[in-house]
Formats: sequence, C-alpha cells, structure tokens
Amino acid sequence: MTDTTSAPLRGISPRTGEPVGDPVAVSTARDVDAAARAAARAFPVWSAVPAAGRAAALDAAADALDAARDELVAVADAETALGGARLTGEVGRTGGQLRLFAEVLRDGTHVRAVLTPADPAAGRPDIRRMRQAIGPVAVFSASNFPFAFSVAGGDTASALAAGCPVVVKAHEGHPATSAAVARIVAGALRAAGAPEGVLGLVTGFEAGAALVRHPAVKAAGFTGSQSGGRALYDLAAARPEPIPFYGELGSVNPVVVLPGAAAERAREIAEGYARSLTLGTGQFCTNPGLLFVPEDDALVDALAATVGAATAGAMLTSRIRDGYRARVAELDESTDLVPLAAGGAGGDSFAVAPRVWRLSLKSFADRLETLAEECFGPAGLVVTYPDLESLTEVLVSLPGSLTGSVHATAGDAAAAARVAAALRHRVGRLVHNGWPTGVAVCRAMHHGGPWPSTTAPLHTSVGAAAIDRWLVPIAYQDWPDGLLPPELQDANPLGIPRRTG
Repeated sequence: MTDTTSAPLRGISPRTGEPVGDPVAVSTARDVDAAARAAARAFPVWSAVPAAGRAAALDAAADALDAARDELVAVADAETALGGARLTGEVGRTGGQLRLFAEVLRDGTHVRAVLTPADPAAGRPDIRRMRQAIGPVAVFSASNFPFAFSVAGGDTASALAAGCPVVVKAHEGHPATSAAVARIVAGALRAAGAPEGVLGLVTGFEAGAALVRHPAVKAAGFTGSQSGGRALYDLAAARPEPIPFYGELGSVNPVVVLPGAAAERAREIAEGYARSLTLGTGQFCTNPGLLFVPEDDALVDALAATVGAATAGAMLTSRIRDGYRARVAELDESTDLVPLAAGGAGGDSFAVAPRVWRLSLKSFADRLETLAEECFGPAGLVVTYPDLESLTEVLVSLPGSLTGSVHATAGDAAAAARVAAALRHRVGRLVHNGWPTGVAVCRAMHHGGPWPSTTAPLHTSVGAAAIDRWLVPIAYQDWPDGLLPPELQDANPLGIPRRTG
C-alpha cells in the first residue's frame, strides 16, 4: 500500500447507477498506520475501564444511533436502496446489539472467573483464572447490512465490550453511511469518557490488507465473500505474529422438506420459500440456496408458481449484480439443471430476477462440489430426492453452512430426527418448520458453522457469545489478594459469577 492519494469514494445508487452521498477520502498507508497506532494507545486505557463504565459507553452509543436514525436511514437508503422500513429496523437492531453487550458486561459472566485454592498437601499453588481483552481489533464491514454488520455492528459492539479498541474498514458500497455512523458512535463514546482512538475508520480496498498486517492489530472480524475472507485469513496467518481471524464467508443453508410436510403444506412451504429466497434480493448469508424436496409434483409446481410470481429488487453494488448474473449464466448452461422458475426484475439499475432450477438428487450428488456453492442473490436449486436413505447420504457430504432447516409434520418425527443427525455436524443452527433468513440477537444465538461458512466454527458473530472472540485467558498463581484484578479478589467486590474449586 502506498501513500498516493486516490480519488474519493462515492456511493452508487442501486436504483439509478449514479453517484450519491458525500465523497469520502480513501485512506493512505499513513492513515491506516495512524488509526492502528491510535487504537494501540487507547487499548490500555479502554481495557482498564471497569465493565460498568464500558457498558454505559455502549448504551450512550446506542442512544446516539437512535437519535440520528432518520439521518442515517436517508444516507443509507441512497447508497443501498434497501428501503426506509428495512433500514429503520436495522438501526434499531444495531442499537439493540450495543445494549445487549452492555448487559453482558453488567452481569459479568463473560469474565468466566475460576478460583482454585491452594492445596499444600497436594503441592498445588493458588490459581485464579479469568479472561481479558486481546488487544486492538480490525473489523470489516459487510455490504448487505450497512448498520448491523458494519461500523457499529456486532463485531464492533462485542469487541468494544471486551475492552478492545476497534478500527473498522468501511465497505465501498456505503462509504457515506459508514462515515456518518463512525462520526456519531465515536462522538458518543468520547462523550462517555472513552479514550481517543477507541473507534477508528479506514476506507479503500487496499486498506483492508494493510490493517490485517499491522502489528498493532491483534485480531480481526470479517463478513463477506469466501474469496475475500480466505485471502485475509491467509494474511493473518502469515504475519510474523499470526492473529486470529474470524470470518463469516459463504453458506448455502440447506432446507429439507419431508414427505408429510410436502403433502400437507405444499402451498405454505412454497410461499415461505419464495419469501425467504427473495428477501433483500437474496443478499443474506442465510439465504436458502439448497431446497431438498420429495419427488412430489404438487410441491414442485407450487414452488414454480410462487417463485415465478416473485419480483426481486436491486442488488447492492454493480459488482454483486455482475457476480450474480455470471453465476446464473453458469447454471443455465448445465444440462442436468432444468429451469423451474424465473421471477421478475424491478426497474432499478442493479435489479435482477429470481431464478430457480430443478435437478435430481443423483445429479446433484454427482456434481456436489460445484453445485453446492453459494450464489449470492435470489437463486436456488430445488433437489428432488427418492427416499430418506439416499438423502441423508448426501446431506452428510454438504459443505459447512450457517443453518440447516427441516420442514416436518408430527408424522415425520422419526425422519426429522435422522435429517437433523445428518445436518448437525454440517451447520451451526438447526431450524424446525421455519426459514433460515433472519438471525435473532439474543444470548442463545449461534451464527457460525463449519468451513466455508466461517473460519472458526467454535464462535458466533451474533449474540452474546460473540464477545468470546476478543477475550483471552490469564491465570494468576499465588498473587497477593490486593494485587489481583477485582474479578479474582477474595471479596469479589464486583459481585460477578465465579466458580471455585
């Protein structure tokens, strides 16, 4: 990366294809270095702020987002065409994530404090263990969630809660939105007492690699394409000091419809599939890319009718639109795929049409490696299966996904259990009689899965457990009580949950 100044970034309206929003300067190598160094200076200060203080700062950031909702929605809608209702809800979700991690800090469970008293007879010293912040974190904004998975999204909220300053690499699809959120949230954090550098922003394609390579950065979170995530993952591993890289990449999210459900709810299932497939123009990491159905003409006909009647909107960027069209062209050339339905495309500049193809389970299995790839957009494969035995043999061979879903009746219970057993080691979340799109922000949520859905299936990027990625253990042996962190002192002055023994 050089210090040559590039032309400022401008958002491009998916509706018109024309530039929108204020220009945002592209970060130079010096800018990236300055942001990372500022985060490093902020780290000892921010990580030492008591949990209650960090919680108050997160609440203040959430309040600031709420207060600026109308401004932010207008800027984001111009750059993304996602619509006022969707974006208003997303601002609310983003504030909700910040408040969730404030709650996590207040209850103290994230520390996982454990005290093992000394046992002189056994020759064992006094050992006390807790978790602490890992250091400055790099976060990569996602294209499809300009708020909830971007500058102030779940990665940033969880890292700040852990005590880690954050440098965000803005997404090129919504630079003005990113700049506005960074200004509002950073200002709220400063007003709440956070140090300078606790939240930084860099822009431009080259800034991402430079940020991952920077020695001040100790971990990274990413939501995006498999190719982009893998390249950054490799950079993180190849550093002189390798760092953990938590990437959410591609996912096909298999959905299985069992015979009883197909017979009883064909129309309902078809309508649900069409809504899930086209929601947000299919630009969700939980889009149902693979639908396995019995060889049932009524259900297949209903799927063709509902998808054929659907209209998708605009894609977020011309690059995403062109990638979708290229993948659709590849699938159209496949002789074993039968076009099942083609919906309508809106009149926007980046608009595309929903597409669905039908093929047999055997044909899918023969080409599983190439057909079980994510197509980012409103496209899916409907795979017809002859029997449960053949189906489960294929399911256990699928690539890792964020979700797996099963539609069943009470009479399908035994079959549903077999399908769940086949899927549970291939996905991070199992859905019963529902659709995978939509991820609840709560303590129990797991939004992760085996490769290629994520680079670290142990962890989640949504929900309270997302904080785990930014915490590392530290054990104290035979330290005087007065020199221990409050979380480990005998009196437990913070009143946090602890385990002894």
